[in-house]
Amino acid sequence: QVQLVESGGGLVQPGGSLRLSCAASGFTFSSYAMRWVRQAPGKGLEWVSTITSSGRTTFYADSVKGRFTISRDNPKNTLYLQMNSLKPDDTAVYYCTKPGEDPGGQGTQVTVSS
Repeated sequence: QVQLVESGGGLVQPGGSLRLSCAASGFTFSSYAMRWVRQAPGKGLEWVSTITSSGRTTFYADSVKGRFTISRDNPKNTLYLQMNSLKPDDTAVYYCTKPGEDPGGQGTQVTVSS
């Protein structure tokens, strides 16, 4: 079955960096666009970024543009999110999903605080 396992979150100070990973299995990863979404405490899901199946084209929410970089390694079935210049507003649980699908994994917690 489809499995997406997020990792790499943690506690970081404002201005710091983290790199999230998402290990995919149970489907042909290289055939699908993928995205990152996040959910802050008490709020709904927010789209963060999408990458096409080839990795050649990426899209970002205005709130993260210029700070976050999405990438993928198709032979390793892994999706990444490099997050730089982190802000307290980036605090959330981050999930990877196929576009149009709800998160199915546990996500990874990112907390930005001094």
